[in-house]
Amino acid sequence: VPALVGGKPTNIQLKPSETQKQMVAELGERADKIRNKMVKPYEDNMLKITSDGRKIGLDQRLMNSALPDDPNSKLNACVNNVLRIWNDTKEQKLTQLIFCDMSTPKGDGSFNVYDDIRSKLLNAGVPEQEIEFIHNADTENKKAELFSKVRSGQVRVLLGSTAKMGAGTNVQTLLVAVHHLDVGWRPSDMTQRNGRIIRQGNQNKQVYVYNYVTESTFDAYLYVRHEVA
Repeated sequence: VPALVGGKPTNIQLKPSETQKQMVAELGERADKIRNKMVKPYEDNMLKITSDGRKIGLDQRLMNSALPDDPNSKLNACVNNVLRIWNDTKEQKLTQLIFCDMSTPKGDGSFNVYDDIRSKLLNAGVPEQEIEFIHNADTENKKAELFSKVRSGQVRVLLGSTAKMGAGTNVQTLLVAVHHLDVGWRPSDMTQRNGRIIRQGNQNKQVYVYNYVTESTFDAYLYVRHEVA
């Protein structure tokens, strides 16, 4: 079983943009209205606020696709980190997983995190055949073929959600890094994700796990909640 570099996951903390700060403040105002029964449950509720809070922490464009792409966002920090590792491990063809439960590809042309990451990796020189979404493997045969390509280093960057890329995803052979763009609802979700890389059959003696956190957003709350749990 490989060891985590540093003995624990690496937290990469990013400052929120001014737009994200404003959005978080608006969440607080919405919560006050709900507590004071100033809105009907079908108009707004805490579940909606929680969902919007997670979107804001991931990327401000999930709230409004017309907003600018913040160069200092955690999404861009992840892309840069993936590219660095991809370049550094070209000779060994080492592989990486990116976990994101939100903003999965819909195929309707709307903004989503998956397509944005893929586009940026392609523009930086990663060959198209080396990037895949687990969501494209919609049959057991396709999934088996995809996993085989990851194990051999043909596919070097695989993006997916906890539900689709958790238990049963045996791609650890060349896996050197796992990136968490969002937080699973349960601590067991994160354990399941990290179990893809910290397992027998991984040829690397040391591996990396990266948690990307946007400060002062719902992100930070979720990570603290998991650490406490």
